[in-house]
Amino acid sequence: MSRIGKNPVTVPDGTQVTIAGHIVTAKGKLGELTVTLTPDVEIRQEANQITVMPRSKTKRAQMMWGTSRNLINNLVTGVTDGYSKTLEITGVGYRAAVQGKALNLQLGYSHDVNYPIPEGIEIKCEGQTTIVVSGADKQRVGQVAAEIRAYRKPEPYKGKGIRYRGEQILRKEGKKK
Repeated sequence: MSRIGKNPVTVPDGTQVTIAGHIVTAKGKLGELTVTLTPDVEIRQEANQITVMPRSKTKRAQMMWGTSRNLINNLVTGVTDGYSKTLEITGVGYRAAVQGKALNLQLGYSHDVNYPIPEGIEIKCEGQTTIVVSGADKQRVGQVAAEIRAYRKPEPYKGKGIRYRGEQILRKEGKKK
């Protein structure tokens, strides 16, 4: 029995969820998102709650039960509140700025790194060393944040690079004389 899957998804006021077969669409103040779920689960909508149940007792249906429930919950949360990830830049001379539809990163390379901002994602720079990636789709927000972080991952000796806010970097001791 799935502990996550048995909880219903509550749809807040101002958000519309439509279920057409295995396609779930959520529409809210931040846009519209769609997800296609597996046929192993059954989706029901009563008033302002959505419940997900497995169609059979197979192992795959049991596995997809909680996953499908969380995908629907991520849709509803995304179109109502949205998701955001904060990145922090550490290092002398490292900085970021939004210029038009691109994020300009100066990360100690011989050239500036220009990252084009994808559609549906909003990037803000709070100061020169903090980047906030936000949007309605949880997967895309995380993917964009991971791509930006990959330009200069935090190194273990001085801690220079781009890290998520709150991320702990395992520091190493330098070489001894």
